[in-house]
Amino acid sequence: MSILRPELTIERLHERQRGTLPDLLGVRITAVAQGTLTGELTVRSELLAPNGFLHAATVIGLADTCCGYACIAHLPENARNFTTIELKSNFLGTSREGTIKAVATAVHLGRSTQIWDATVFDPNGRTMAVFRCTQMILAG
Repeated sequence: MSILRPELTIERLHERQRGTLPDLLGVRITAVAQGTLTGELTVRSELLAPNGFLHAATVIGLADTCCGYACIAHLPENARNFTTIELKSNFLGTSREGTIKAVATAVHLGRSTQIWDATVFDPNGRTMAVFRCTQMILAG
């Protein structure tokens, strides 16, 4: 089982994302602990679809980033990195403004794969989307 790597602080995760998609989306990690990671982003006009609602890719970007960072923070000792091999999302709502939050939770922390679930919440705390991804662990 993988345990939380204490050297991967919130600050180090934010440094890692500079100039990448999570940075462009405005993802902010707010908490990391054994088996879980929480992040958020503020909805802004650039993240909306042409219909005026939050673009599904924005929601997936937040959920996938939280799960990915959680995976990084829980890599087995012999691993050097990971890559996503499958993801799925279901949408239950949307938003036009405010801050949305994603909570990633470990389902399986294996030596060769990890499975993470994320629940995305709208600014009122209602479940907006559920997300699951499978990560392949890349050995060192």
